[in-house]
Amino acid sequence: MAPGALARILIGGRTPTPLLARPFAAKARVSRRSQEPDFPSEDEDNFGGGEVTAPTEGISKPLAEVLRELGKRVPESLVKTRVDDGFTIKYIPWHIVNKIMNAHAPEWSGEVRSIVYSSDGKSVSVVYRVTLHGTDAEIYREATGTASVDDTSYGDPVQKAEAMAFRRACARLGLGLHLYHEDMS
Repeated sequence: MAPGALARILIGGRTPTPLLARPFAAKARVSRRSQEPDFPSEDEDNFGGGEVTAPTEGISKPLAEVLRELGKRVPESLVKTRVDDGFTIKYIPWHIVNKIMNAHAPEWSGEVRSIVYSSDGKSVSVVYRVTLHGTDAEIYREATGTASVDDTSYGDPVQKAEAMAFRRACARLGLGLHLYHEDMS
C-alpha cells in the first residue's frame, strides 16, 4: 500500500496535513506548492500563535535558493540592541536565528567544533560550524565566539560564546549580514 493510502481511505480521500507551530507570524497561504512561512512584517513579532502547513516531502531546496533566502534583510522587529563596552551593537538573538534557519534552510545542521579556555583562564572561545544541505550541494561555514569567564549576565560563558559563534557562522552564510555592514556606513 502506498504511503498515506490508509489515511486517504480513513479520511475519505483527503491526505492529512501535518501542522507545525508557525515559526513566523505570517498568514498561511493556500497554494499547490509547499508552503513556507514568511518573515513577519515589522509590526508583527508573534512567534507563538497560529499554525502553518508543514511540507511532508521535498523540503530540500537547491543551495542557491537557500542562500538567496538567508541573504534577505531581517526585519527590524527581530533585531535587538545591547550596549557592550560603551558601543551599541545590533544583533539577532540565537533562538530567532535558529527559527529563521529552520524555516528557510530546513536541512541545516550545526555543531560545536571546539571549546578552548585561554591560558590565563579569563575567557573561553567556541568554534561553531553550520552546514547547509541543498539538493545539489552542501557547504559549511565556521566562526568563533569568545566570552569572559567573569561575565555571567547571559547564561554561562560557554553558552554565550556558543550563541555568538552560531550567529556569526550563520552570518557567513548571509543571515543578518546586513547588520555588520550598517555600522560601516
